[in-house]
Amino acid sequence: MDQYLEALIFASEQSIRVEELQYCLQSVFNEDFSAETINTSINAIKEKYADSRFAIELIKTGNGYQFLTKKDYHLAINQLQLQRSKKKLSQAAIETMAIIAYRQPITKVEIEQIRGVNCDYTVQKLLEKELISIAGKSDSVGKPILYGTSPLFMDYFGINDIKELPQIKELIADSDSIGEQTE
Repeated sequence: MDQYLEALIFASEQSIRVEELQYCLQSVFNEDFSAETINTSINAIKEKYADSRFAIELIKTGNGYQFLTKKDYHLAINQLQLQRSKKKLSQAAIETMAIIAYRQPITKVEIEQIRGVNCDYTVQKLLEKELISIAGKSDSVGKPILYGTSPLFMDYFGINDIKELPQIKELIADSDSIGEQTE
């Protein structure tokens, strides 16, 4: 069963949840697999790939599991990413995503009020890249669409929960202030 799990995790473009693994195995073998059985196998796979002979490891991310490159190889992978940087997010996309991540669910009008510019194109591109998703409709006049982060957002930033984003106070450097600070 471990090899089937490895294959499923490897073949998944995004992190894959235990429930999805259970469903796939149950469909193939026509028998029930408990979450405990799956987790035991996942732990065995994690141990296997912890060996220094492997350049990848099994990581829990975005409430699922994914094979990722070990940190020792990040410099080489970074070079590959630089070559492929055409797919990189623009500054406008990063700003828009940050607003959505910290203020979700949020309407496009609210995003535009914060950024001070029209964000139709940026929101559309983030939806196409599946980094944000439609989270419903607001109860305000006109019932505007609400946006929030997607599961792919979690994978993209390597976090399991939105609460893992840095707090605003952590991002503001003390050197950004003028004059003496008094408490």
